[in-house]
Amino acid sequence: MRTHYCGELSAGLVGQSVTLCGWAHRRRDHGGVIFIDLRDREGLAQVVFDPDRDEAFRIADRVRNEYVLRVTGKVRRRPEGTVNPNLRSGEVEVLAHEVEVLNPAVSPPFQLDDDNLSENTRLQYRVLDLRREPMQRNLRLRHRVTMAMREYLDAKGFIDIETPMLTRSTPEGARDYLVPSRVYPGGFYALPQSPQIFKQLLMVAGFDRYYQIVRCFRDEDLRADRQPEFTQIDIETSFLTERQIQDIVEDLIRTVFKRVLDVDLATPFPRLTHAEALSRYGSDKP
Repeated sequence: MRTHYCGELSAGLVGQSVTLCGWAHRRRDHGGVIFIDLRDREGLAQVVFDPDRDEAFRIADRVRNEYVLRVTGKVRRRPEGTVNPNLRSGEVEVLAHEVEVLNPAVSPPFQLDDDNLSENTRLQYRVLDLRREPMQRNLRLRHRVTMAMREYLDAKGFIDIETPMLTRSTPEGARDYLVPSRVYPGGFYALPQSPQIFKQLLMVAGFDRYYQIVRCFRDEDLRADRQPEFTQIDIETSFLTERQIQDIVEDLIRTVFKRVLDVDLATPFPRLTHAEALSRYGSDKP
């Protein structure tokens, strides 16, 4: 249905016909010419509706925020003085030839660019909250982090193995979440606090380099560093020294920071002995 994402439009496409799909982020009527900022996951594109194209203009006149649109038009440079340097597509706009309303929308309960929303409002309207640029940016950042981790570990010979989510209760540090079994009345599965037992089985089975970006569940009270479910990266190796494992993890972290944030971390990381950590901080996890 689309040829390009909104945020990918650039001066290199000037003169070309494109088809965009997205949400009407903002609509402005400037003296008979209608401007709609069309939004998708890659960003915004300014679409211009000229009254010379009667049908497209008539449809655009009834478009409101969050309508889902499909627009076909020609890319052109923005007039001098109207370039928006804050947008990836800020040098160009699309002169609409055709527009289709794929889905109308009622007025949203808040403006998506409102930075002062309460957490209760955001959670109540979570699907709208996830359309907001900060939330989209956070999820894309998380994607880039996990991809960088996977690419690094794959290059180091690690295998990504999925382990069961329904398992038996294990004597770890917190209470398990229990899931009643329909097939075995009175019996329960437990959600894993971590894939520890499965990691050990895999090591014994000969998978000497294994990792998993895994969901963990712990039925315990909220604290500063505790929540009911979270994601952790589990890495297990055989036939390596303690220092070799530390070097792999250190290089993994350094690689992720460089690829995702373009930040160079110091080499090597500062190291503390167990005794020094306890004497200085009273804890082995300073």
